[in-house]
Amino acid sequence: MDLIESLNRQLERNPNIPDLRPGDSVRVHALIVEGGRERVQVFQGVVIRVRGSGAGASFTVRRIAAHGIGVERTFPLYSPRIEKVEVTRHGKVRRGRLYYMRGLRGKAARLKEKRPMA
Repeated sequence: MDLIESLNRQLERNPNIPDLRPGDSVRVHALIVEGGRERVQVFQGVVIRVRGSGAGASFTVRRIAAHGIGVERTFPLYSPRIEKVEVTRHGKVRRGRLYYMRGLRGKAARLKEKRPMA
């Protein structure tokens, strides 16, 4: 138990990762190792889940790939492999887990944009 607490105290959040909420449309720039080379791959989609706190915190991003196939990737929040995360828009949602998005296709899967408070 002391080891986990000491790790949580040591962790510094990546300044290139903003506060994420379910419903946000994001572009995740992740480092990928292919053979001996490293490159940055961009994964763009909607945050459907943010879970945990401390060292085990993660977020899941869902996007629709070719031929309407849904692809989900889970990224650790404190991973050094994440170069940066850009939030392109904030979606208006009423749930903490957007698993219902898995059953939606096309225009039904759109989220309204959250309006800034005036």
